[in-house]
Amino acid sequence: MKPIEIKKDIFWLGAIDWNLRDFHGYSTEKGSTYNAYLVMGEKKALFDTVKAEFADEFIRDIKSVLGERKLDYIISNHAEMDHSGALPAVMESFHPDKIIVTKAGQDALNRHFHGNNRPFELIKEGDELSLGDKTVQFYGSAMIHWPESMISLLREYRVLISNDIFGQHWATSERFADEVDQGELHWQAAKYYANIFLPTSPAVKKFLEKLEVKGLQYDMVAPDHGLIWRNNLTEIMKAYKAWSNWETKPKAIVIYDTMWESTAKMARAIMHGLSGEGVSARLFDLRTNHRSDIMTELLDARAVILGSSILNSGILPKMADMITYMKGLRPTNKIGASFGSYGWKNTITKMLNEQLEEMKIELADEGISVQYVPEENDLRKCFELGQKIRNMILAK
Repeated sequence: MKPIEIKKDIFWLGAIDWNLRDFHGYSTEKGSTYNAYLVMGEKKALFDTVKAEFADEFIRDIKSVLGERKLDYIISNHAEMDHSGALPAVMESFHPDKIIVTKAGQDALNRHFHGNNRPFELIKEGDELSLGDKTVQFYGSAMIHWPESMISLLREYRVLISNDIFGQHWATSERFADEVDQGELHWQAAKYYANIFLPTSPAVKKFLEKLEVKGLQYDMVAPDHGLIWRNNLTEIMKAYKAWSNWETKPKAIVIYDTMWESTAKMARAIMHGLSGEGVSARLFDLRTNHRSDIMTELLDARAVILGSSILNSGILPKMADMITYMKGLRPTNKIGASFGSYGWKNTITKMLNEQLEEMKIELADEGISVQYVPEENDLRKCFELGQKIRNMILAK
């Protein structure tokens, strides 16, 4: 896409990755964008670059805005390769005077691209950079989600270039959040948080508090992925505050994998017990649902119930995959339970409960296991388990 002037003298330059379908285990079914920003002050500053495969078109776009003028600075808010991949090509094309970066950012870039002969200028929390007529202020955002991450405030423009924070993996021709379907926008923002930032929620919480304490003035938030926020900042800030505080809703999700449909029958009986006024319930068969979509639903759920049958004395592979993914994202403030079926070794609930406890999910019940095919009495117990968890959710 051609560069777009998002405010006077500030241009979005980036790449639309329409075909991206996986971001290290996160299903990006609608692609993504890699956003960079060029500020045309008295000094010209480029904030981040794009993924390496888009370097040629990115450089053409920079030239279309710069013309014969010099690029003075590259400001690297984040060293991850989807934002720094094109950096060597941009350096070769424009020879900026300085790469503005934190010490951790310098170390990361050197380890990515090797060598330390680039014109780095190190900055730290609260430092400022003059663009002649305008000022950039820098604030750390370490571990949201890499240790070198920072944000940049274009003070006079009142634009917060926020790095990955407040982003979405969503390829669109629109550039602003108010130009797209708001339900889809919220889902993509929640999916991004659940699958990227959830394990660093304490750092997100501190960062949001820092924004308030320092009283930063901005009316536009420009992230490195997805859409730019300009008219609905309150909504996304409120959502991030809730997510970083691990706030939950009266909601439960049931996740299962099954071999001969016995565990599926149990899952449906549990759902029957969960469902009703006051509690929202979701059922996910791992054969047809992606782990990152399930994590998005788990983000604000109060309860999670895991079900599997046994294969070779262990948990079914798709459930094992789901649990591994969940562990890395560290969901908090949940209650849980387990269920499943077995042939000759009755250990399925023991194995699942151990995994839930390892994730510090409070067990609401010891779980239900059934040999081979559930009978009516077994399904009644599953229904009662759903009712029990429903009552616990409503009592909270």
